[in-house]
Amino acid sequence: MVPTQVRSPIGAHATAIENALRSIIRGNDEVVRLVLVAVLARGHLLIEGVPGVGKTTLAHALARALDCTFQRLQFTSDMLPSDVLGISVYSAIEQQFEFKAGPVFTNVLLADEINRTTPKTQSSLLEAMNEGQVTVDGQSHPLPRPFLVVATQNPVEHHGTYPLPESQLDRFLMRVSMGYPQAGSEREILRSEAGAARLDEVKPVATAADVTAMQEEVTHVKVDDSLVDYALEIVRRTRELDSLSLGVSPRGSIMLYRAAQAMAFLDGRMFATPADFKSLVVPVFSHRVVVNARYSSTLKKAEQAETILRDIAQSIAVPV
Repeated sequence: MVPTQVRSPIGAHATAIENALRSIIRGNDEVVRLVLVAVLARGHLLIEGVPGVGKTTLAHALARALDCTFQRLQFTSDMLPSDVLGISVYSAIEQQFEFKAGPVFTNVLLADEINRTTPKTQSSLLEAMNEGQVTVDGQSHPLPRPFLVVATQNPVEHHGTYPLPESQLDRFLMRVSMGYPQAGSEREILRSEAGAARLDEVKPVATAADVTAMQEEVTHVKVDDSLVDYALEIVRRTRELDSLSLGVSPRGSIMLYRAAQAMAFLDGRMFATPADFKSLVVPVFSHRVVVNARYSSTLKKAEQAETILRDIAQSIAVPV
């Protein structure tokens, strides 16, 4: 029996969020869709691109569309972990140390230019992104739910950047790239004065409770065993291919599974299809693999990884 298409009543919130983002970000509908996938899959998002293409604007628009708490951190080389997590301060009145929460205690955290800070400060987000809590002075403090990190980074070829280590990259559900807009889209941007001024027009269309409810419903999207085998075969190829020195981790497999469920939900289905998995292979896996230094190509490393992953996905028979 072929499953029928079902649209959840709360799915309207996802559509409203997507429309709100598209009203600000012109000509990047695919990126907007992937942002929503990350939110619904309970993941974190890494946005890469040259300065000025709208990375920060996209994160701001998402925060405004969600009636949730929001904090922005501009990462610099002199930042310390305590600037992110918080610090224990001695209270003369209470005669004890009190924890002063840092910006990470929010629903949506914009980590702007995350690769401009040192590895020590970058690593302060590892526990928060993986476990939804932070530990300071031996005490664990839970973070609000939902919790989403939207990090932006400039290309690693730019001056003053610290490449994110593999362990940090693996915490992100996906990496998306924002390039220069097409001529028609850029004309619309200029004519409509898109940017900070238009961000004020974005009104909240979903609450934190709505987001949590959608995330829970996404977990009930059906995934056939044949699709699980298909995803695992792609993962296995990344681990065995000579052109890759580092394949996809088990966490990456889980992330692809959750992202495919979220993509199906956004399309109004409570069942996943091969297209859901295949379309997400590159954004979910490209930052998790490392291209072998012996692999000769005129492309940049990120582009090489994407090309290899596309070839793998094309070479594996899609389940029917």
